[in-house]
Amino acid sequence: MARLLLNLRNVPEDEAHDVRTLLDRNAIEYYETPPSRWGISMGGIWLREDDQYARARAVLDEYQGERASRAREDYKERKRRGQVETIADVLRRRPIELLAYAAVVAGIIALMMWPVWML
Repeated sequence: MARLLLNLRNVPEDEAHDVRTLLDRNAIEYYETPPSRWGISMGGIWLREDDQYARARAVLDEYQGERASRAREDYKERKRRGQVETIADVLRRRPIELLAYAAVVAGIIALMMWPVWML
């Protein structure tokens, strides 16, 4: 029986490609379902045989751990070089947009608090 290994919702294409390569390299049979036309389902990578799930999960967990550590190191390096965007950077580049979002959030909070204030 087939078993879902990876839901492809919000998965970057390079990560999906790496997962496919890992499964091929480890001789794990899989198939892929495409996303639906209306965006209800985003597709997935399925294992053909349920008994391969433990091995595939171990391979995928190891890969995702390595990918996460690479992403953390990349972030630290960009932060060290001053290339990480901060709120101050956004405020300098798009002050009107940021203030508009803040006003909308304040309005929503005020609407939610209105019944409490009226007590």
